[in-house]
Amino acid sequence: MTSEQNDAPAPIEHQNVPVEHRSLHDFLYSAADEHAAETAAAPPTASTGSTPMPIADWCDQTQDAKVTGVYAVLDRDRQTQFIGISRNVALSLRSHLAAKGDAVCALVTVEPFNFPNREAMSALRDEWIAALPSPPPGNTDGTWAGTIAQAATQAMSAEEREAYEAKKLKLRRAMADGALAKEQDAAQTAQAANPQDLQAAMTDDNWSALIREQTQQTQ
Repeated sequence: MTSEQNDAPAPIEHQNVPVEHRSLHDFLYSAADEHAAETAAAPPTASTGSTPMPIADWCDQTQDAKVTGVYAVLDRDRQTQFIGISRNVALSLRSHLAAKGDAVCALVTVEPFNFPNREAMSALRDEWIAALPSPPPGNTDGTWAGTIAQAATQAMSAEEREAYEAKKLKLRRAMADGALAKEQDAAQTAQAANPQDLQAAMTDDNWSALIREQTQQTQ
């Protein structure tokens, strides 16, 4: 039985992968649970219907599950502030809270998608926006979507941030990011330099300044 399993052909997605694409392929298919999470069914409590509910209550009901869908954020006066789409609505809501505060981000309406489709979700978002007297301020001023990546990392727990950074590093290695080697060399060189400079580079993501300083010192 073991022999039959070992002799079984590899799944089609793993067959005939060019050598030069192997690292990227291995990254994309290395974690089955990550891909399964994207198509997992949303919890039965994910949909709010047409009635907005407190953001904290929605997150509690769904237990911060990874829900993909369209969501509308309302302020304490029940005025719509932003309508967006997300593959992780709970994380997006927490990032909005971190950036805008609970007076602006008080209530939420969520329509989950068990099988995420970008076009379908974008169409529903546009439909919600069109049903309002005017577009929500967050969809016109650019401050919500423009800072969501930064706010999302700030809203992550320590475990979420560690997993996020590990996945980002893995992707950069798979894509043969040339800047990564320079950053790692700078970090090693900086170990013998001022620890405060290294901490600043790590905190502010300002590796270029540290690299220039180390280069000048060695010239």
